[in-house]
Amino acid sequence: MTQIFATDRDGSKHELEPQGHATLMEILRSAGLSIEALCSGSCQCATCHVFIEEPWLSKLKPMSDFEIAALGGEGGDLQANSRLACQIKWDDDLAGIVLTVAPEV
Repeated sequence: MTQIFATDRDGSKHELEPQGHATLMEILRSAGLSIEALCSGSCQCATCHVFIEEPWLSKLKPMSDFEIAALGGEGGDLQANSRLACQIKWDDDLAGIVLTVAPEV
């Protein structure tokens, strides 16, 4: 059963089946989506920026100050549904999550 519905930067839609308890960044990269993750998931580069749809967005822990800063703070590319995929650990509560990979900056 597909549990992640992801749209890549080209607008192509992907249905992904996560394995284990990896981060969304690791799952997206393993599936070949255009997630660079230059910092390898240490919340420093924002190259794994995604937009998470509701109701899944409200199921996530609030963003840390580090995540907000990595996304450029209040004046950057931060949108109401912006998150770093490296900061979201896969969990069965996220089954059916819908997300879009943010445009490259």
